[in-house]
Amino acid sequence: MPASVKNTPPPLVPAHELAWPWIATVLLVTLNLRPFLTAIGPLTPTIAATTGFSLATLAWTTQLPMMLMGIGTWLAPTVERHLGARPTVLLGLGLLLAGCLLRGWPQQLILSAALCGLAVAFVQGVLPGLIKRRSPHHVPLMTGLYAAALMGGGALGAQLTPLALAHEFSWNAALMLWALPVLPALYFAGWQLAGTPLRFQPLERGSRSLLKIPRSWYLLLAFGLMNGGYAAMVAWLAPHYQALGWTAAASGQLVALLSVAQGVAALLLPIWARHSVDHRPWLWLTLAMQAGGFALLAWQPLAAPQFTALLLGAGLGASFSFFMLVSLNHSSNPLTAGALNALMQGGGYFLSALAPWLMARLHHAGAGFAAGWQLQLGIVLLVALMVLRFDPRHYARAMRQTATNGSAC
Repeated sequence: MPASVKNTPPPLVPAHELAWPWIATVLLVTLNLRPFLTAIGPLTPTIAATTGFSLATLAWTTQLPMMLMGIGTWLAPTVERHLGARPTVLLGLGLLLAGCLLRGWPQQLILSAALCGLAVAFVQGVLPGLIKRRSPHHVPLMTGLYAAALMGGGALGAQLTPLALAHEFSWNAALMLWALPVLPALYFAGWQLAGTPLRFQPLERGSRSLLKIPRSWYLLLAFGLMNGGYAAMVAWLAPHYQALGWTAAASGQLVALLSVAQGVAALLLPIWARHSVDHRPWLWLTLAMQAGGFALLAWQPLAAPQFTALLLGAGLGASFSFFMLVSLNHSSNPLTAGALNALMQGGGYFLSALAPWLMARLHHAGAGFAAGWQLQLGIVLLVALMVLRFDPRHYARAMRQTATNGSAC
């Protein structure tokens, strides 16, 4: 067939893949996806004192949105196919704005957390696939920027919210402030995603078909177990150190330091590994960092808290980036890769939501925070064994595998 009549889809981006408005859009949108989670931890004792909520109840401010982020991320590819990428992202950002504003009413704290979790699900269920479509030759760099902005937003939430409290804001007013950065994200997303087609390529495998592939479930399980460490840190790192005598501001700074390390590592390590086809050695490095950090938290929390936060942050942030790359690299079709990534994130976030709850139950049973960190250490070692399966030479076969014609993942 002559080249002029080939059925080749038009390029999604006529300009350069790394044009500054597109990069700005990714950064601004992604920066808003974590402050609503990390802002709660440093304020937990204050919220408990003013509302009478128990630690187990406040755990729902992390657990519930993580669960809804999971369920919603599963739904995001279907919503995108019916509405388009731009309306789906704008819907998510609009719900996030509403959820942040709802925190002005203390009795609606759990509801606002649920609304924010569902909002974030729609955005992060679509954005990685958009990155693969719009920047196909720069996926490691753009994925690193996405992950770095995700963690950077977490750092801002943990650092700035206690400062607002120290400057005479009420705790719910301090949480409401995170509605403000959603506004420029809405503007840039509306501008840059205008004209985005409903489909870029035919979808090789839909979400229902992907659910029949053992690899989808394996990615989901590994990512969920790994990300449970992040959920546990967001919920309980600050309360742990406040129980050891730290102030809300000091413990918030520790969470912020962890989030900054997450962002830097999430950006730099994928760039350093951009020529690597096999990402398993890099994943093992990030898991080793996590293991060291959780061991220090479990047995020597006061020995070097800043170093512990840096070590854990680097391990969690870079591990997130590499899991994103591994899932996206399983298919050359952007929509299929995006759907697989959404399935991994969706089920993974639902699973990781159990980590804060398990730590709360262990604490309530008298085992303290140390038992929870020891549990996370054991999970890290399990994930390190699971990473053995992510051999890129077998990605194509894994994507063809079904539950009925074999059990290999």
